Amino acid sequence: MEHIYFNKEKGCLMLLDQRLLPHKEEWFECVGTQDIVYALQQMVVRGAPAIGVTAAFGCVLACNEVAARNDWKASLEKKLRDIAHARPTAANLAWAVEVMLHEQLKGQPESTDDLIKLWLDKAMDLHSKDIAINKRMGGYGAELINDGDTVMTHCNAGALATGGYGTALGVVRAAVDQGKKVKVIANETRPFLQGSRLTAYELEQDGIEVTVACDNACAHLMQQGLVDKVVVGADRIAANGDVANKIGTYGVALAASAHGVPFYVAAPLSTIDIRTKSGKDIPIEDRTPDEVKFINGKLILPENVGVYNFAFDITPSTLISAIITEYGILHKPYDEAINRVCAQAPGA
Repeated sequence: MEHIYFNKEKGCLMLLDQRLLPHKEEWFECVGTQDIVYALQQMVVRGAPAIGVTAAFGCVLACNEVAARNDWKASLEKKLRDIAHARPTAANLAWAVEVMLHEQLKGQPESTDDLIKLWLDKAMDLHSKDIAINKRMGGYGAELINDGDTVMTHCNAGALATGGYGTALGVVRAAVDQGKKVKVIANETRPFLQGSRLTAYELEQDGIEVTVACDNACAHLMQQGLVDKVVVGADRIAANGDVANKIGTYGVALAASAHGVPFYVAAPLSTIDIRTKSGKDIPIEDRTPDEVKFINGKLILPENVGVYNFAFDITPSTLISAIITEYGILHKPYDEAINRVCAQAPGA
């Protein structure tokens, strides 16, 4: 599923507008930094790895914007800062900007034209590598899935949330590719409905059996023995294995623990932030109340009533059965496993 691509002829980044799915497939055109920041903040694109890929291409557009300025280096620095700070929780956003800056330092381009070419090559490389990483990660994770399993997911961690293929859904896809029969329960994921709009959309296109469940039904479904495994993605993983993911993930993990259901997290190493010691140190995005107050433009609660709209929550590492990465499956104690795999990874 191609949903991010750079149009070299027009010099713009094209994003499949996820706000309109599943009923409309329309493309959002990014020609500059403001477009990138808008697309990130307004959920045109979402999902930690996809945010990282978008940010990498955003650096290219930012450089193109300042190319004619005498003070282009200072102007570029501000634009990159705007991109890196567009959303606070996903680790891949600032990570991607740091990767591009490291590439600049390594390549020492002599002009903005040289830097644009260098960064475009790197952004395209990051995009293709993300897809390969997801497929490798899916292969590891598929070993945890048995033939006939029903897997619950929370939020969309599929192709749309990544460069392609997916993290949590990559595990499901890989299991299906191995010949296993797998069913998926996609939690609807209020208030933005990524599960019912995006996960169900992806899996239906793939011919993988999917049923949407209200977020409130998670514990009941487990109590009734209808869930064999839970596999979710992540927006940031702290050094101790605590995981930030879409709001409601913590509740799903608690229910899974109470009912003896294995709870797995699938995420690339770029989502692990070893500089963040624990979940308590991860900033949690507090989004506009309107996402909760309105559905399709219609007010659904008394106008003056307050709203909590935290976009993410923290699942403690104690509730996580394993973390699936492109370098294999990590087990407790996670601080030791994370240090070990990060030290072994290329570029460490």
